[in-house]
Parts: sequence; structure tokens; C-alpha cells
Amino acid sequence: MSSITKTKSASAEDITAQLANAVHEHRLKPGAKLREDEVCDIFGVSRTVVRQALRAMAFEGLLTIEKNRGAFVSKPSLKEAHEVFQARALLEPSTAKAAAERTTPDDIALLERHIKEEHEALDLNQPGLALKLSGDFHLEIARIADQQTIEQFLKQLVSRSSLVIALYWKRRSALCENNAHHALVDALRNHDGTAAEDLMKGHLLDIYSQLDLRGKDESSTSLKEALRR
Repeated sequence: MSSITKTKSASAEDITAQLANAVHEHRLKPGAKLREDEVCDIFGVSRTVVRQALRAMAFEGLLTIEKNRGAFVSKPSLKEAHEVFQARALLEPSTAKAAAERTTPDDIALLERHIKEEHEALDLNQPGLALKLSGDFHLEIARIADQQTIEQFLKQLVSRSSLVIALYWKRRSALCENNAHHALVDALRNHDGTAAEDLMKGHLLDIYSQLDLRGKDESSTSLKEALRR
């Protein structure tokens, strides 16, 4: 079934959301070009609306707009890949510790739903969607910690991490598919900040160690194909 909202009333926000999901779920690969005329045709909107959507994605770090060349899905360098995970390793363990002090039963239920949906995506062979859900799980922990400034930084870092993993993962296990999230939920449920902090450190190190940071080429996918589930 198509996920395209092909309607004259499609807004820039609608287009941004659908294109961003395609990037986060790895249906649009790093380096892929987004041609304005093709986006206009798919969504049935003007170039003005498309340009607004592409600029919004560029502001989020998902696109790079090059003069006289167009818009491309961002392609993090090896240096940036290292820096993204170094930054996450600095921020997220302390955020997990803070979250453990504030977690409510409703928070635990929400995190458990994230894990369930993530595993369902893996079972359906949708690793890109599973990765997006995994990133959302990490952002929920930042929300629980009530550290809004850090949460905003993490949104950008998690987005970049998705691109890094799309480029450099060695195997499917680079996803958060093991018991790391379950263990984190248990620590939060028990309000064990020290355990949550240590688990998050180990979890991020595990993801980082499973990336092949030597670089590789990615096969291309058409925009229409990327916008269909």
C-alpha cells in the first residue's frame, strides 16, 4: 500500500514528515538525490511547497542542499560518524540516570510498547523502521528525564545516527535488537539510576562497535519506491 499523500492540499509539513520517515527507515539512502520536479509530481504540489519541505529537512540535518546541484540525503563522513556516537556517549548515560529518578508506570508502559513495535518491525523484515523506533525509544528516555535542552540535541544526534547506521552497519545486529532495551526498562522501573547509566553506556558502545567505519557504496532507490511501504 502506498504511503504517499497525493493531494493538492498536501502541506510542506506533510511532505517533510513522509520524506523524513523514508530517510529514517532507510528507504531513502544517504546520498540519494531529491529532484524538485519529481517531488512535485508525487505529491501534486507546487515547487514553492516542495522547497519549503526540503529546507525544513535540511534544517533537521537530513538533507544537504548544494547550489546548482539540488538536494541530497545527507551522507555523514567517517569523522562525523565517530563524533555522533562520542556525543551520544557523553549525553545519554547521564540522561538515563536522570530518567530513572522520574519514571512513572505510564512511562514504562510507553517504553514497552516501543520495544514491542520494534521487534514486530524486525520480524516483518523492516530493519529501517525498527531503527527509527529504536531512536524514538532513546528520545522517550530523554523526555522522561525532563532535560529539554539535551533532548533537542539528542533529536539531531539520533537522526544523524540513523544515517550513520544506514551507511556503515556491518550486519542486522547493529540494530537495538538484543535485550539492551529490556534491561534499560527494568532499571528505570526500579528507579536504579546507576544501573540505567551503566546499561546505556554499554548499549551505545555495542552499537558503535558493530559499525563498519570504513565506508561503502549504497544501491540507489527511486523516490517513488522509497515512499511506498
